[in-house]
Amino acid sequence: MKLTDVIRRPLITEKTTIIREGGNTLVFQVANDANKIDIKKAVEDLFKVKVESVRTMIVTGKFRRFGRGGGMRSDWKKAYVKLREGEKLPDFLQGA
Repeated sequence: MKLTDVIRRPLITEKTTIIREGGNTLVFQVANDANKIDIKKAVEDLFKVKVESVRTMIVTGKFRRFGRGGGMRSDWKKAYVKLREGEKLPDFLQGA
């Protein structure tokens, strides 16, 4: 699995912005079959930072209506990546 396949996109929401400002924690949507070791290696190689810990969780898909019928959205995986003390956040997250 390529590094860019492991990390799908950064999650930039109000909650993740508060978490990022409070500590050196980044939040990403990652591939469902990626484990903590893959996520740690991908973040360290892509953003040139040192990772202290990785926490993952599965977000279950919501039930949504489509006209008269209904369906489920897909489940996806979220990763909280805590950077070591003194590490600088990536440039694309500085102003966000």
